[in-house]
Amino acid sequence: MIVKKASVKFSTTGKVDIVDITERVSGIVDDSDVSDGILNVFVPGATGALTTIECESGLLEDFKDFLEKIIPRGADYKHNLSHADRNGHSHVRASLIGPSITAPVRNGKVVLGIWQHIVFIEMDNRPRQRSLVVTVIGHGKTSGRS
Repeated sequence: MIVKKASVKFSTTGKVDIVDITERVSGIVDDSDVSDGILNVFVPGATGALTTIECESGLLEDFKDFLEKIIPRGADYKHNLSHADRNGHSHVRASLIGPSITAPVRNGKVVLGIWQHIVFIEMDNRPRQRSLVVTVIGHGKTSGRS
């Protein structure tokens, strides 16, 4: 069994900044020597989220519009009563989407649909420095089983 640990670091602009991390995490899988297993990506922090989506500009705008409709920035959030950053909406949005994603690894590659990308979504209302925790677990490429 192989366990490869890595991180993906980047800056965000805040306010539902969607960052495509597919190539970065795929590169980690490529370098892991894992043939068959799983990829897990996790964001430490309460205002970031991970999901998959087609990275088409119209769909990305639709996604942002949907978040604003169901969890609007300007609504009253109890969190904002005790925190000056006024990011209650950020926490609720991130909780709804979730802090991690797991995908299968087959034949040394992340299994994704043809248009499916792995994205990080910055829900906070300000720019942030992010460091995602990436773990690849599975059986080795060269020996068949490790």
